[in-house]
Amino acid sequence: MTYLDAITWDAQGLVPVIAQEQGSKDVLMFAWMNREALQKTAELGRAVYFSRSRNKLWHKGEESGHVQRVHAIRIDCDADVVLLTVTQEGHSPGIACHTGRHSCFFSLLKDGQWQTVEPVLKDPATIYTKGN
Repeated sequence: MTYLDAITWDAQGLVPVIAQEQGSKDVLMFAWMNREALQKTAELGRAVYFSRSRNKLWHKGEESGHVQRVHAIRIDCDADVVLLTVTQEGHSPGIACHTGRHSCFFSLLKDGQWQTVEPVLKDPATIYTKGN
């Protein structure tokens, strides 16, 4: 049995993944992996996810340059969630979200309303162009 066989994959062959920043412990993003994505992440030491909307592997930073260097890969007690400990590279401070923010979790529920609590660090229109 390999480490891949220990994962509890869902009916689509996917497992949810949380990316947490090594230094700050900020939760940067949530994504999905299939077996190939997890294997490539372990081999490369860089986050590789599975894009459900594009139905293909997605190397984090392939378009934006905002790569996630992986320090540790963990699973939870049921082996149905993966936690990556990463360093977010490509911009300082690191940008993990396609909106140009540090974290995808930038909305906070306060007084019954969602409020944006993290600034845009870089205009998303300039992130996804050649040359970044």
